[in-house]
Amino acid sequence: MKLIRLFTLFVLITIPSCFLGQVKKIGLPHIKNYSRSEYKGGTQNWNIDQDKNGNLYFGNNDGLLQFDGSTWNKYKAKNSNAIKSLKVDSTGKIYVGCYNEFGYFKANSKGKLEYFSIADLLDKKTINTIDFIWKIHLFKDEVIFQSFNRIFIYKNNKIKIINAPKRFQFSFISNSRLYIQDIFSGIMEYKNGKLVYINGTNSLNNTEVWGIIQLQKNTTLAATLDKGLFLLINNEVVPWNTEANTFIKKNGSLGCILYKNKYIVINTVLNGVIVCDLNGNIIQHINRSKGLQNNTVLSSFIDNSNNLWLGLDNGIAYVNENSFLTYFGFSYNLGTVYSSVVYKGYLYVATNQGVFYHPWNTDFKEGSFNLVEGTTAQAWNVQIISGELICASNKGALVIQDGKMIKNIDPKGYFAFKAIPRHSRFFIGANYNGFSVFEKTNSGMKFRNKIEGIDKSSNSFEIDNGYLWLKKDAYIYQITISDDLKKAKSIKIFSRFSEDNLGIGSLQKINSKIYFQSNNIFYTYSTTQSTFIENPALTHIFKTIPKIKELTQDTNGNLWYIFNESMGALMKTGSNKYKHVVAPLSNLTGNLVANYMSINTIDSKNTFIGLTDGLAHYDSTIENRSLSKPKVLIRSFSFPGDTIHLGNSQNINEEYKLPYASNQVKFTFSSPSYENLENLEFSYQLEGFEENWSAWSISSIKEYTNLKEGNYTMKVRARNSSGIESDETSIAFRIYPPWYRHSLAYLFYLLLVAVFVYYIRLRIKIKIRKNKHFETLEQRRLYLEKETKIRQEQYELEKEIEKLENEKLQIKILSKDKELVNNTLQVVKKNKILNGIIHKLKDINSNSFDEATKVQFTKLNRSITKEVHTDKSWKDLEKHLKNVHFDFLKKLKEKHPTISPREMDLSTYLLMNMSTKEIAEFMNISTGGVELARYRLRKKLELNKKENLIGYLMSIK
Repeated sequence: MKLIRLFTLFVLITIPSCFLGQVKKIGLPHIKNYSRSEYKGGTQNWNIDQDKNGNLYFGNNDGLLQFDGSTWNKYKAKNSNAIKSLKVDSTGKIYVGCYNEFGYFKANSKGKLEYFSIADLLDKKTINTIDFIWKIHLFKDEVIFQSFNRIFIYKNNKIKIINAPKRFQFSFISNSRLYIQDIFSGIMEYKNGKLVYINGTNSLNNTEVWGIIQLQKNTTLAATLDKGLFLLINNEVVPWNTEANTFIKKNGSLGCILYKNKYIVINTVLNGVIVCDLNGNIIQHINRSKGLQNNTVLSSFIDNSNNLWLGLDNGIAYVNENSFLTYFGFSYNLGTVYSSVVYKGYLYVATNQGVFYHPWNTDFKEGSFNLVEGTTAQAWNVQIISGELICASNKGALVIQDGKMIKNIDPKGYFAFKAIPRHSRFFIGANYNGFSVFEKTNSGMKFRNKIEGIDKSSNSFEIDNGYLWLKKDAYIYQITISDDLKKAKSIKIFSRFSEDNLGIGSLQKINSKIYFQSNNIFYTYSTTQSTFIENPALTHIFKTIPKIKELTQDTNGNLWYIFNESMGALMKTGSNKYKHVVAPLSNLTGNLVANYMSINTIDSKNTFIGLTDGLAHYDSTIENRSLSKPKVLIRSFSFPGDTIHLGNSQNINEEYKLPYASNQVKFTFSSPSYENLENLEFSYQLEGFEENWSAWSISSIKEYTNLKEGNYTMKVRARNSSGIESDETSIAFRIYPPWYRHSLAYLFYLLLVAVFVYYIRLRIKIKIRKNKHFETLEQRRLYLEKETKIRQEQYELEKEIEKLENEKLQIKILSKDKELVNNTLQVVKKNKILNGIIHKLKDINSNSFDEATKVQFTKLNRSITKEVHTDKSWKDLEKHLKNVHFDFLKKLKEKHPTISPREMDLSTYLLMNMSTKEIAEFMNISTGGVELARYRLRKKLELNKKENLIGYLMSIK
């Protein structure tokens, strides 16, 4: 038995690593830390798992944390905060273990995780003694919940309990076997519903086993908290005397997992995590000083992309183990790197703080770079020239040897140095204000002279065919140097290489020949034609490549280029044949040093790339590993009043129906592709609203407002940092129209229109009927109006005739009145004459007459007197005037009640247009009395001087 055990150990330790693959030993993988302020949970993270959708779950002191690559969510179990264990099954259930509680989270009909207690199946007394559930296992068709005192076996909605012989510690599944440690009784295996002791494991009693993994068929590794690592071989426990065991004994272990069946990841209490091979050789060590935010690693997990997640005592960390690139950053004392080179067994790096070095042939997993003494300043370049290591620095041209600066050849600041063709002993250096020539002598490099006539310089320059070519800003300078290398004979400036290709791109030497590039078109310079000539072969190579900014060729003939803020490479596979590599270098996007492309290829396994925060290492021999296509999820679909959580459910083929009031929708996306999340991009299209896909963007939220009714499909796709696009994910939904645009409403509108048309037609018929009736009535009315008008005109004519007749009669009356007045006046005159005769007769003495004469005289006198006294003409005239002018006199009396009869007579006479003399005779007054009477009448009528008396009297009539 002992011989078998020793043979097994020998085979295990001596397995060639080439059969196991490798985790890179040089540099550190990219580490992304998530602090509690980011995930908004507690400090400790005890367990990690992943569902089919790629969502990650963490058992945290403050609940269950879920991470989809974009958003952190937190969920609480029943009556408990801290979740010490979790496990996700194939249906999406997330089983969790807490204090005196265990159960599972499951997505409800709207995709939101809801908690369901399994512990509620127990009686209350048992529940109160559960304690913490530390481990959960999906074993065959059972779910095993393990606490320190019991294991609870859940199956078919029933719980079976197995009590600990003494006190359980932890349990583990390895190679389809379930192991449980009783801290006082040894390690047992759960078989057929029972616990079976494993012989020979009592030596692990009184220590805590935190991890068990199977290395080979009969060989199992156990990691303990404080006693190191042990192998269980054929019921024997032996220490695993390896480099890893020595490390764990010193720092303690909190568990281990198997990585790709080739490596072991071991969590430690004091010093982060180590990755070792199956021989126990430590390949990587990641701790706080190397980028981890906490040195106590409580849990570790390998996700579906073979990357490592660590649950820390304070925080969560993501370790990109599945990358082509590793890094030397701040933990190695490196800042911004501008150049690197291997020289005499050391890797030298030019940085913004000086030149640093590290032994090349020793292990890179520990130790940092050391500063070369005397180089503390901005170092632009470090290169080997004629066997010497020369640094182009802000301090000058520095010679470095054995980790020290031994000589400063020229104190001017320099960018770089180049050999001068056909002048093997001379080199040219670009300093801050021109160029200088250096000479190789037996005692080393020496400053020879400054090249006169040149006051411009940069780090981009080349020398060939007697010309010094300099790229400065947007121009190319062609400088002809004298044969003695002491002055510039001529300088030409170019702003373009051809008439139809504007601008200057890059200047580079490829296969010892200078090429000029603009817009991915390459040129060479013809000295015989003094012009730039396009190179079709090189142009064709870069035809499908994005517009490049910089280009350089490494020592293996590979072409490295910069586009935007990313890097790509054309790996040489033969004469003028290249393999295009972009995806493996995509993680460098945004970290490259602008205008200082630093590529140092030592061999096919070792290429160093300068970054703004250190140095990257690239191994081209493993760049052919498969790159998986990312997955994209529509994480949530929100609208007023509700949110559908799609990232938790397995099926999103349902079509969602929204009322018109919910026509404002919001989508969140995620892609559980956790590598280089900063460069993860999304593109989306709302079919039915947008005709084209949106531009790629890092935004994982999209909102639409005021959508019209109709059918829509939201389509989303993701593109990871390697430029690989996911398949599109979609969700269909329908927005119903508002009630007034519903199909039933349109039917109602149609009926309403029909009724309205019918009503209009009916109204038109009635209107026509009425119009005909009204037309008849109107015709009749017009006839009657016409008849009435004729009658009115006839009546008015009759009235006019009557008026004319009245006027004629009035004129006739006035004429008669005038005539009567005249006759009356004649009578008056006659009477007056007769009265005169009477008076004269009285004067005659009748006594002298005879009786007959006297009788005749008396008879004559009596006759005349009778004639005078019997004449009533005046009275008849007066009566006549009053009768004729009755209306006038009435109106005059009404208007002027105080007028006297005498004044009314005067008014009548004036109205009759009688003269003053006639009025005087009628009234038996003098003409002056008439004037006085007129004056009094005007005063009585209240007339002013300007008003005409007769006109006024006429107006009353």
